[in-house]
Amino acid sequence: MKRFSAQFIFTVSGQPLKRGIITTDDNGTILDVEDTEGETTESAGIEFYNGIIVPGFINCHCHLELSHLKDFIGPSKGLGEFIMQVRNSRGNIPEARIFSEASTEDENMYREGIVLCADICNSSDTFGIKKNSRIQYLNLLEVFGIDPAKADKRLSEVLKLSEDADRNGLEWTIVPHSAYSVSLPLFRKLKEKTIKNRVTSVHFMECRDESVFLSDQSGPLKTSYESSGLMPANVQMVEDHITAILDEITRSGNLILVHNTYTDLVTIKKVMKRGNVFWCLCPGSNLHIENNWPPVDLLRSEGCDITTGTDSLASNNKLSILGEMIKLQEHFPSIPLEELAQWATINGARALGKDEIFGTIEPGKKPGLVLLENIDLINLKLRHETTARRLI
Repeated sequence: MKRFSAQFIFTVSGQPLKRGIITTDDNGTILDVEDTEGETTESAGIEFYNGIIVPGFINCHCHLELSHLKDFIGPSKGLGEFIMQVRNSRGNIPEARIFSEASTEDENMYREGIVLCADICNSSDTFGIKKNSRIQYLNLLEVFGIDPAKADKRLSEVLKLSEDADRNGLEWTIVPHSAYSVSLPLFRKLKEKTIKNRVTSVHFMECRDESVFLSDQSGPLKTSYESSGLMPANVQMVEDHITAILDEITRSGNLILVHNTYTDLVTIKKVMKRGNVFWCLCPGSNLHIENNWPPVDLLRSEGCDITTGTDSLASNNKLSILGEMIKLQEHFPSIPLEELAQWATINGARALGKDEIFGTIEPGKKPGLVLLENIDLINLKLRHETTARRLI
């Protein structure tokens, strides 16, 4: 049995507890949470920390297999150029390096308190890592391809990847990449195969060029496809993002919309009619690729369920949920730390269907405990120097 206390405990299931006490068993399951009303005194067996204890973080969008691309792609080149550089990098990197870099980042995420991660997979490169990881992963087997003639081939490829995931004992689900990278025939084949999905994820309105490409197949995304020899003569795409969500993606389970950098009020209101929609923010990636912020205040005012993700090291300098929280707090200082913690914990757990275990510090759960240090304890604000350290 272990007992933990700190200046504040954010259980995320209620008000912050001042110098409360958390009791766990040796495996990390919460046995008791005591509200001391701030009167905790030194006691044998209690580990007291000068910081804030929060539940383990949930990373709702990651590309672990791109960890070897850190510092490879410069900032603010736009999504079309970014995609082309990522595409061109595939196949040129030794497998040993891909495995080594991804292994290091898996361990880094664990140490900084990430307990659950929704990870995009275009290959099986990281399956061996996840099989033995201390992080629980939901593997999102991603499908893309705008050539309608190759829809069956793309579907066959992802089904083979799912068999590999099964052989490694990994939890997986099949997901489309985005509205602009999946042909209409492929969308419809995927919809049939994912009719029972518990979780679906899609890159959503990451740049303005997406809408341009969907409307008339022009703009920087077209240039990117042409440069890579991937622009088919026969193009069949969804009409727009709203149509993709409401008509061409399974209505089953939760839907995580990732990035949302250029979403607007009309889109939000229409998409929300689907139900079970979560809006994942990856500000570090948005700043690197498009040098822009998602409309956080608009999402909040519309009552959207917001989660956080890191994206990849191709577009970020660290796979750190705390790092994303710090960026959000610095740019949107009016957002309470309690709310940011909710996005990074329980909302992510709900989005991934794992809130019976993760997301809040409550008896019976095993959420992990993370200590936030070097924090503004008077105003309950993150600082640029704030660090996260896993306690259990």
